[in-house]
Amino acid sequence: MKRIAILGSTGSIGSNALRVIEANPSEYKAVALAAGRNVDLLQEQIEKYQPLCAALLEEEPAERLRERLGSRSKTRIFSGTDGFLHVSTMPEVDTVISAMTGASGLLPTYAALTAGKQMALANKETMVMAGQIVMAQAASQQVAILPIDSEHSAILQSLQGHPKEDVKRIILTASGGPFREASLAHLEKVTPEEALQHPTWTMGRKITIDSATLMNKGLEAIEAKWLFDLPIDQISILIHPQSIVHSMVEYRDGSVIAQLGVPSMITPISYALSFPKHLKTPLPSLKLEEIGMLTFSKPDLKKFKCLELALRSVEIGHSMPAVLNGANEVAVESFLQGEIGFLQIPELIEKTMEAHTPFAMDGIEGVLEADAWARDEANTLKRHLRTH
Repeated sequence: MKRIAILGSTGSIGSNALRVIEANPSEYKAVALAAGRNVDLLQEQIEKYQPLCAALLEEEPAERLRERLGSRSKTRIFSGTDGFLHVSTMPEVDTVISAMTGASGLLPTYAALTAGKQMALANKETMVMAGQIVMAQAASQQVAILPIDSEHSAILQSLQGHPKEDVKRIILTASGGPFREASLAHLEKVTPEEALQHPTWTMGRKITIDSATLMNKGLEAIEAKWLFDLPIDQISILIHPQSIVHSMVEYRDGSVIAQLGVPSMITPISYALSFPKHLKTPLPSLKLEEIGMLTFSKPDLKKFKCLELALRSVEIGHSMPAVLNGANEVAVESFLQGEIGFLQIPELIEKTMEAHTPFAMDGIEGVLEADAWARDEANTLKRHLRTH
């Protein structure tokens, strides 16, 4: 039985992961949970799954949770960065699901790998910021990093049984988000409420905005480079609004192998936990005859500048992808708060990148330095954007 810790248990991925665990009680047990600020849902999860421990980002909500659970509860409650590190490294855990949003997932994910835990990874920002360092650490500890993103899961499945040297390219698919056919004039007036209405997937607020700007696909391209050890020019992106073909691998003989399925995160979560097996899930069968048409097109890099910036950052390399990520997190939050417009998201990211002198990163400390610099610079530049 796999004993699992979930970083981000109250989010979309974490909640679905618990559904997968609950559906396979002889295979998996949730022994540790960590969440941001959703005390109510975390309490429900603790009472239902009875983990050994749980953690919240801040001490005050953690203390409130301890009081609610009472002295009879067997679940120990921790808080802060130390609490998340405890959850991700405790001896009773052998597999960690990293489903936190943003750069906050880096340290507990890296700590879990350092402690020799198998990793089911949904926190793509970890790979964007520190892909080379993270992959080297996993290799040194001889642990696997199995992707939970539907696109990377599809690539992993399409690679099975094929020599790596036969791969010509991988093709990431993107839904295109809510503004796939919108004009630039319309994008200038987009509200946070509009941008949060994704046509296919139900996700957290940050990743939903990233999907609307196509930054999410840029982050996924960087993640794919590290996960599958490929140069960025062997990674292509296609817009596929139906979200049925989750990604593809093209081989040098012209064969293209794709993974298809109903748009649900249950499938990639299940595969990351059961790899290389495919366990039964509660999902319905894919009925292509009812879908009818599957369409594909190239993304418009002029309209969706964030995708172009992400690809540019990985070509520059060194600290630039970490700077891109930090600036993007500031820009997305600023947009959600109504401080900048939708088209100012890529503008703020680009100005931050232009102000940065890339440096080589040998360890996590350098990654954190680049991230902190990017956030400070983006916040400074944001004030200038707001006055013009």
